[in-house]
Amino acid sequence: MAATPEELNAGLTRAMERAGLGVPEGLHRLTGGATMESWRFSCANDGRRDEFVLRRAPSLAFMEDRPYGHDVEAAVIRAAKAAGVTAPEVVVELEPEDEIGSGFVMRALPGTPNPREILEFDGADALLGQAARDLARIHSIKRGDVPDAVPVMDYRAAIADLRQQFEEAGGDRPIIALGLKWMEDNCPDPAHPVLVHGDYRMGNLLAEPGRLTGVLDWELAHFGDRHEDLAFGCMAVWRFARYDRPALGLGSLEDYFAAYEAEAGVTVDRERFRYWLIHRTVWWALGCLKMAQHWRSGQDRMLERVVISRRTSEQELDLLMLLEEDAPLKLRRAQVGDSLTDQPFEPKGEATASEIAVAVSEWLASMKDQMKGHDRFQLAVARNALGIIERETSSAYLNRVADYPEDLSFAILSGSRDLSDKYLLSDLRFMALECVRTDSPKYPALAVARERWL
Repeated sequence: MAATPEELNAGLTRAMERAGLGVPEGLHRLTGGATMESWRFSCANDGRRDEFVLRRAPSLAFMEDRPYGHDVEAAVIRAAKAAGVTAPEVVVELEPEDEIGSGFVMRALPGTPNPREILEFDGADALLGQAARDLARIHSIKRGDVPDAVPVMDYRAAIADLRQQFEEAGGDRPIIALGLKWMEDNCPDPAHPVLVHGDYRMGNLLAEPGRLTGVLDWELAHFGDRHEDLAFGCMAVWRFARYDRPALGLGSLEDYFAAYEAEAGVTVDRERFRYWLIHRTVWWALGCLKMAQHWRSGQDRMLERVVISRRTSEQELDLLMLLEEDAPLKLRRAQVGDSLTDQPFEPKGEATASEIAVAVSEWLASMKDQMKGHDRFQLAVARNALGIIERETSSAYLNRVADYPEDLSFAILSGSRDLSDKYLLSDLRFMALECVRTDSPKYPALAVARERWL
């Protein structure tokens, strides 16, 4: 449900009264958050003002397809805090009579969630060790410590669900099809299920220099394979500018695994880790695609949704670099020709669509100092969107994509084409490079792929 700041304040007042706290003040929207909203505010408490964060769904409809609600998520967070995890304190859950939808209030924690700031801190090795410690403690939480509504993952059912999402999204992304086929062929046997955070990565960790201060966003918690959590935070997309540090952007996999093994008392299985690295890359690629449908349906008309949908190509690039390890050596060593988009184009006459997008982006940049908080963040998102339009209208890729047969994804899923095919890997590399060049030209993995492939 859409709510004005005034309506949120009124609803929060009712909720905070139940927690024995005063009237909320200074309510403002925090930036980021691919799915849920976060709002920060303060309340009087025994003569001082304490800071809190409201975590809230953008609409009640947004919660309909989720396995459990915010009440269960809040219970999981409380169990994690009791297990020694650096988790926030849940103060109160929203009730229907608050009339501001679904969510809960947490006590604010110190530190920043900004990955780029965290990855510049000194003492990255200390942070990596603390992150491994917290993850091991999450995995120690027992089934009886959390509500029964927290599901147990069925690996095969999860793959089938991803395949259905792929088909509903058009079924025409051959690199994702390649990932789905690989998962079907390489799905491991079930491991002893542990509580999996489900979204353990930079962006959901709070930190100060040398110190982890919080683990956030527990909405995807479930029981499953511990390697899923270990792998997810190590995906290239969550390393941000530190592609060279594969463990959370903080350090080496060897140090991460060693710290985890010391706390958890188990050995990390490298093959299972690779499986979940591929599985969750496919999962996030399809999650990005789904953002466009959220926007089209009217569920959530935030500009950020359509821009995130174009990050699908980042995951396809990462996925192909993971999957090509299984291709014949001579095909992996073969290089592809550089694309046509490097050829300069000098427009004449009236302004092109590309130039109009640049002009609007430049005007928005002039408004930056007049905005703050979430509006400033959305301005940056809008400029990203205009950049995509500018690059796409001047890209050779749109002509190139017509050369691919419509049934390529089906051929890959059926097994009739795979990475032993003489031309498939080269064609998919070209496709991935061109898409990311249009959608996210500063994506760190793009430079790595270009060096490897061109």
